[in-house]
Amino acid sequence: MVSLITSQAVGRSSTFLLSVDKGKVGAIKTFELLERQTSIDPDKNGHMPQSDFDSSFEFRDISFTYPARPQHPIFKGEFSLSGKPNQTLAIVGPSGCGKSTTIAMLQRWYEAEAGEVTVSGKKVQEYQLKALRGKMALVGQEPVLFDVSIYDNIIWGSESDNVPMEKVIEVATMANIHEFIAALPDGYHTRVGDKGCQLSGGQKQRIAIARALIRDPSMLLLDEATSALDSGSEKIVQQALDNASVGRTTVIITHRLSTIQNVDKIAVLWGGRVVELGTHTELLNNNSFYKELVRQQNLEV
Repeated sequence: MVSLITSQAVGRSSTFLLSVDKGKVGAIKTFELLERQTSIDPDKNGHMPQSDFDSSFEFRDISFTYPARPQHPIFKGEFSLSGKPNQTLAIVGPSGCGKSTTIAMLQRWYEAEAGEVTVSGKKVQEYQLKALRGKMALVGQEPVLFDVSIYDNIIWGSESDNVPMEKVIEVATMANIHEFIAALPDGYHTRVGDKGCQLSGGQKQRIAIARALIRDPSMLLLDEATSALDSGSEKIVQQALDNASVGRTTVIITHRLSTIQNVDKIAVLWGGRVVELGTHTELLNNNSFYKELVRQQNLEV
């Protein structure tokens, strides 16, 4: 009887061995992550942007490879690009050419292996990291909204917990979303639901734009901000982006060339370097690679 009961207990317990093993591996990886020392110290003292911060930037002879893909370099020392204060620069090119990487390096999520990335004439490594990112605002392809009110979602971009309603209305108007919010029964106190499920894609994107503007950034970074929208929503959101870009240095990453025809400069990336640089009209007149991209999207040339 003892042998029978013991063997039954061991048999039942053995079904949990796989879960125990997975838990052990997960715990080891968790502690490894907690003890990992990043090469980019967010608390390190550095230069604090002052009133002379003009939001210009420059990439010089950049070499870069993502740590998780060491065999596939993104930039091979030939990538150079610059942006002037209050200029709107669009970066286009095929997938995997390094468009989004430029924004990641401007915000110093990654370090260049060779070359220099400068903002307002100083290397990004010289800035205090939080202060540098405080001068920038990013609007991505998939905005992240929290299950709180529209007001709370907008002020999430500010360092203050008590932002006047007048300021929130101001940035919402710039983001072309105020009239929609004002028409809601609870106005700015309307909850958006889990991940913003109560709103459409265009409405979520415009709230994300307002959240970016609440911090009054010197640099506005737009990474495929309209690519997930239908043509109707895209037009409304594009108007909001045009309003937000006024008086700021703006970097636009996009595949939809219809949204960048009026920008100051367009940089075409291919093979880890800038192969063409100019305005929409200049690039079309040069019978360029950009012109072929325009043809593929059935735009007027």
